[in-house]
Amino acid sequence: MSAGPGAIHGRVIARMGALALVRTEAGDVKVPCGGDVEPGDLVERRPGEPLRRVRAYLSGDYPTPDTELARLDRRRKHLVERSRALAAIRGLFAARDFVEVETPLRVRAPALEVQLHAVPAGDGEWLITSPEYQMKRLLAGGFERIYQVCKCFRGHEDGHQHAPEFTMLEWYRAWAGLDDILDDTEALVAEVARAVRGEPVVVAQGRRIPVDGAWPRLTVAEAMATHAGVTVRGDEPVEELAAAVTAAGIDLGGAVHWDDVFFAAFVERVEPALAAMDRPVFVTDWPVRLAALARRKPGNPAVVERFEAYVGGLELANAFGELTDPVEQRARFEDDLAARAARGLPAYPLDERLLAALTEGLPPCAGIALGIDRLVMLATGADHIRDVLTFAHDER
Repeated sequence: MSAGPGAIHGRVIARMGALALVRTEAGDVKVPCGGDVEPGDLVERRPGEPLRRVRAYLSGDYPTPDTELARLDRRRKHLVERSRALAAIRGLFAARDFVEVETPLRVRAPALEVQLHAVPAGDGEWLITSPEYQMKRLLAGGFERIYQVCKCFRGHEDGHQHAPEFTMLEWYRAWAGLDDILDDTEALVAEVARAVRGEPVVVAQGRRIPVDGAWPRLTVAEAMATHAGVTVRGDEPVEELAAAVTAAGIDLGGAVHWDDVFFAAFVERVEPALAAMDRPVFVTDWPVRLAALARRKPGNPAVVERFEAYVGGLELANAFGELTDPVEQRARFEDDLAARAARGLPAYPLDERLLAALTEGLPPCAGIALGIDRLVMLATGADHIRDVLTFAHDER
């Protein structure tokens, strides 16, 4: 029950003589207090009454930096800002006539890309690495503008930008192309920044980066040639690409597969260059060997309609002009399974329901996956993904 207007309740974080510094949901306030109130105590003051202790702090000296209370207290500001970011996201999609949907978190056919490691969920099912397959089935069923905010799960991902359980935002537009998704992305990031910071600016590695207006675009071929000194067509044999990367003075680190050779150069040379840019950037026209579920680009079958959004060097989102051909999609899935087998990775079932939906007719469409936790990191200026999570995976 609320104590009414003008009431104060929270936790004492410091004593200053006859005053207590009380941390409330609205912020820290100084309140006159008696001698029985100590740091760490839960306290309340009702209108016209003195500050009183509701519960004494019993865990030793306060603050204790390694306790759960202290961790959550440090995250409080970012978690409140995260709530504002989510409200801004839903407001933008409502204004653009999107329908919010929910799809299962447990599936019988997870994504097949070799870099994704699905987490088993029992009974022959896995936790989703992305809701992409199910959302495309909705598009085939007649939905035209849909979005979803959901938990996703990926094994072998843990670091200052990665968590094995994270929050994904995905949205799709039927009868639309990548330019529409580009426009959505620019508007979304600017709207979240305004909601959190009061201005269309984010912070990465201590640098302020404006996110309003149109973001520059850079093709993968341009990025690799300019920053890595490597010419990439997208369909060349791995031996040709490896020779070009080695000639540029880049250590392959034992890489033998096409994607690993490519990323040896991209991570070492291109990503640092993107991190140094003072604007967000869309990296477009990805090699067909990294197509995933993107369609080939008309006029240049060596690349596909795909972009990744980078802000301050942080990969924020991955978008496709979606492949709608069921025959080519099945062939790609089979190639993915062969690649997984060659690397000793677990084999997953093909998603026959998705392939059936493509056969029935998936309209021309485009979609994107955006990491909510990373967006909140940028909006709040947090340095580590744990700072914007209520509980990290090892705190559950």
